[in-house]
Amino acid sequence: MATIRDVAEEAGVSKSTVSHVLNRTRFVEPGTERRVRVAVERLGYHPNSLARSLRRRVTHTIGLVIPDNANPFFADVARVIEDAGFAAGYSVILCNSDLSELKQAAYIDVLLSKRVDGLILVSSGLIAAGDRLDPIARIADAGVPCVVVDRDLGDAAVDQILVDNEQGGYLAGRYLLGLGHRRIACVTGPSDLTPSAGRVAGFRRALAEAGVPLAAGLAIAGNGRYDGGAEAVAELRRRGLPFTALFAFNDLTAIGAIGALWRGGSRVPDDVSVIGFDDVLPASAIYPAVTTVAQPIAELGRLGVRVLLDRIAAPDAPRARHVLATSLVERESCGPARGEEARVSSVVVGAPARRREDE
Repeated sequence: MATIRDVAEEAGVSKSTVSHVLNRTRFVEPGTERRVRVAVERLGYHPNSLARSLRRRVTHTIGLVIPDNANPFFADVARVIEDAGFAAGYSVILCNSDLSELKQAAYIDVLLSKRVDGLILVSSGLIAAGDRLDPIARIADAGVPCVVVDRDLGDAAVDQILVDNEQGGYLAGRYLLGLGHRRIACVTGPSDLTPSAGRVAGFRRALAEAGVPLAAGLAIAGNGRYDGGAEAVAELRRRGLPFTALFAFNDLTAIGAIGALWRGGSRVPDDVSVIGFDDVLPASAIYPAVTTVAQPIAELGRLGVRVLLDRIAAPDAPRARHVLATSLVERESCGPARGEEARVSSVVVGAPARRREDE
């Protein structure tokens, strides 16, 4: 089935121009209008009646889709977006996809049926161009402005608010190397999330610059949640590979890993240093408090709303792509590797716990 994007490409114009021609909402030069109407006929495009109604009515509502409301990072971003939207006179309708492609598609349909003025998609790994459930194409076909937050879609024709995840992973790697660690484990996030790929790439770059290889056995795939961190430590224990530090994809993974390390008899940070990513509240509330790479959560949310409102006001403006920097937050979960031996093998997770003489 042809979409408004297909018509725009066929006619060599923007989607908004196609919309203006079909809905007669703005004067379009006759030659351009003819090209659009020829493209519509050639492709057999049938305008979405919902899209028409969306362009004629302002509801002062924004749809927001996040992948996991149990994750404090997404909850924090959602709260900032809700506050910023409310301050601008917009109500925000929050939907949680639970990392389900079908659930995400269903919620997008619901939000479109509610005639929201715009949509914000936060860090969804469920965006595959050309897929029948491609959310960007579905939203564009409805003629609704959309902003993607914390998910790198490259040159896609959609506004994007990103964090420099590669820079953040590099910061984490450099920090652990600076503490003398050379045997460093890495727990990645879900493979379909670009934030995970960027963080791991930056981490690997830091190690490569120092001439320190990341042993294949020390790279573990996680799920971005507490249980994923604990399961990663259990897998490292089964492999019996020595390491003195661990870089976790996010803070939830780091917290789960810290708990599992302590239960297995390894002290944090005396035996193993652990660094996370995000800087969510639980990271500073546990003991030891988690050293982490902080994302600018407040700026992510506020900028997402601002860019969406700008897009609503000016549909034909150039696409925005903002990349925000991360920063290192030092707390208690990282410490220096112990002596020269620690550079190679200070601990094998799962080995009998070492006790200090004063215990």
